[in-house]
This record gives sequence, structure tokens and C-alpha cells, in this order.
Amino acid sequence: MLVSAFIPRIHWQAAAALPKQPHLTPDDVHLWRIRTDAAADMNLRECWALLGDAQRQRAAAMRLTERRTQYLRTHAGLRLILARYLAVVPTALDFIYGINGKPALADAALEFNLTTSGTLALVAISTTAVGVDCELMRPQRRWLALAQRMFAPATVAALEAAAETERLALFYQAWTALEAEVKCDGRGLFRTRAADEKPPQIAHCIPQTGFMAAVARADVPPVSAWLAVDG
Repeated sequence: MLVSAFIPRIHWQAAAALPKQPHLTPDDVHLWRIRTDAAADMNLRECWALLGDAQRQRAAAMRLTERRTQYLRTHAGLRLILARYLAVVPTALDFIYGINGKPALADAALEFNLTTSGTLALVAISTTAVGVDCELMRPQRRWLALAQRMFAPATVAALEAAAETERLALFYQAWTALEAEVKCDGRGLFRTRAADEKPPQIAHCIPQTGFMAAVARADVPPVSAWLAVDG
């Protein structure tokens, strides 16, 4: 389903303005931004030291330096963020993985989800299952074939009927909604939901110019109510 053409922009606040241990209630969605480009204030040696053994092995296997740098900053940043909520050192975090690879924290009353695109990484944090996806909105020559393969017929029809100037944003609204939804429940893109299972709600935002993002949760508050933090 396509959503409104109006998508709110995220207004980020500095992480330094938050309490050392942020407060999270069942009604809250917290969205953190991690910068992974050259402007990021993260020393790569320090990032390496924060990672677990499996993460270091994965980073070491990456041939492209740029990709390895982004991975190190993303996953070190994720550990630093989660450690704040749990009041532990980042290296103490114990990750477990669902059947389709969705990460979670062992023995923690905290749910999170991570997404990356280009030089941007976002982390959604909640007390209940949550999914997040962001995409750099590149032109799509094969948008119709992708839409026909991945979206419901009504969504494809709405895309075909949309003005050409609106189609790219609408395509990425549908795409990020789909990704966030399946990441919320961890079932994967090509596994269907049970007929009696209620889908999560979706909220979209513009995390920064040129990007589209979506957050999925059973009951997602309006974007204006989120805590958005530039980590």
C-alpha cells in the first residue's frame, strides 16, 4: 500500500544532550543515526576494539576498504548506542540471531533493528519488536519489474498511475515499508505471513536529503513523537 505523498523530515538532536542512560517506555520509538562517512567522529582502531570476534572476522574478509570502514563504524556505533540503554560496556553485549538472521540481544528487555544505505545507518529501538529500513533514492530503470515482483497488485497499479515526478518517492515508500515490515517480525522477504496474523503499522520519514526510511511496529507512534538522535 502506498502512503501519503507527505513524508516528515527527521529533526535530529545531539546524543550529548541525552541522559547517559536514555529512558525507554513501551510507547516509545527511538531512532538513532550513525554516520559512516569521512565526517564520522569514530576512530577505526577504536571501532575494531568494540566488535565481537564474529564481527571482526566479517570485517577482515571485506576486500573493499570503503565497505570495511562503513561496517566498522556502523557496528561499533550500534554497540555504543545499545550499551547506553543497558548501562554496560559495549564489548559485553551478547547478540543472538533469529532463523532469518535478525539480530537481538540475549537476556535484554530491549528490541532493536539496524539498516544501512550508502553512508547512512539507522538504528530503531523499542521495547517491542521493531523493523527499520532506509534507502538512498537512486533512479530505478527496472522499477516496474521490481514492483511487479515484490509489491501487491494494488501498489503496482498506484505506481503506474502516479505522475512521473512522484513515482520515485512512491516506489521507495513501498520498498522501505516492505523491508521494515519483514524485518519487524524477522520472517524474510519471501516468506508469507499467516492469514490470521496482523501486519505491523508503518511510519515513514526522511532521515536526510535523498533518503527514504520506514519504521514498522505493532503500534507505531507518529514520527513527531519519536526520539531522534544523531549518534
